[in-house]
Amino acid sequence: MLIIGIAGGTGSGKTTVVRKIIESLPAEEVAVIPQDSYYKDSSHMPLEERLQQNFDEPRAFEWELIEKQLMELKQGKSIEQPIYSYLTCSRSDETIKVDPKKVVIVEGILVLTDERLRNMMDIKVFVDADADERLIRVISRDCVERGRTVQMVIDRYEKVLKPMHNIHIEPTKKYADLIIPQGGNNNVAIDVLTNFIAGKLIRKQ
Repeated sequence: MLIIGIAGGTGSGKTTVVRKIIESLPAEEVAVIPQDSYYKDSSHMPLEERLQQNFDEPRAFEWELIEKQLMELKQGKSIEQPIYSYLTCSRSDETIKVDPKKVVIVEGILVLTDERLRNMMDIKVFVDADADERLIRVISRDCVERGRTVQMVIDRYEKVLKPMHNIHIEPTKKYADLIIPQGGNNNVAIDVLTNFIAGKLIRKQ
């Protein structure tokens, strides 16, 4: 099993990079583990308090569960991946079954933060993008998918996303084996990554 960690700021283009990796490999060979699925459950809190939480710092995630389930996949076991709702800021009672695959992609803003998780990865990638481009993508996404207004997104960006990016996300770039500038638009860097993955898979056979 090849474990790939893909980090980067909110709206940097991580999803695009993941999609292009999947498209480059044979069908049914890739499993994706989104870090967002492992936000700590806040269902015990009033909704207004849940919505005010800081989702862009390491304390927001249940690291032990990510590491436990990733190790289970490495051992050839299936896992029940949590489902997290941004609308209610809580975990669903339902889960998603994920089977072991030749390639497992762990994707999220802070996946390179935790040393134990980093040590489980074969390749560590940081997807980089201009701050203005990231903000535009976040506005487009959050207004459509998360029911927020443009002003709500901008306020959150200024108060939380930008400072948390500088404090927690940007510094993890130093742990990356490969940095992809220009986000998902950098086809050359993505080709280098996918060719490297393909070569690793061939050598593991």
